[in-house]
Amino acid sequence: MYPLLVFLLLFVTWVAFSGKFGAFHLGLGALSALIVTVISQDLLFADRGKSLGERLGEGGRFVKYVFWLLWQVVLANVHVFKLAMTKAGEEEIAPRVVKFKTKLKSDFAKFVFANSITLTPGTITIQIKGDRYVVHAISAAVEKDLLTGEMEKRVAAVFEPEVIT
Repeated sequence: MYPLLVFLLLFVTWVAFSGKFGAFHLGLGALSALIVTVISQDLLFADRGKSLGERLGEGGRFVKYVFWLLWQVVLANVHVFKLAMTKAGEEEIAPRVVKFKTKLKSDFAKFVFANSITLTPGTITIQIKGDRYVVHAISAAVEKDLLTGEMEKRVAAVFEPEVIT
């Protein structure tokens, strides 16, 4: 079941990015997706305990999360713009390294969380060791937003609903 799902995900992605619908291109895409599936299907969906319904629910929640994240990126861009373009913002710039622990358990959820942090202007994930994160933040306001745990809760809501407390 999972190799078929991996093949379909790869093939649909290939078709979407190529935009070619001729028999030659679709055949080439199918062959490429098949080769990659055979080589690496065990890397995607390492946790095989979830049903297809659970995976689809996860996918739907992830799409919702991506829209929330895009809004956070917009807000962070405005904040960094303010820091760069105003005298008050210039005085607010105080780079710091923030260390905190996460409640996330799965490596994939930690990966999504770390990349979400890095995608948000004003923050960069420096290191992850077990459940400890080291993040660079551009200002105290960014540090405060990071430590509220809102992003972590939203990632947990997508991949680990049982973690949310």
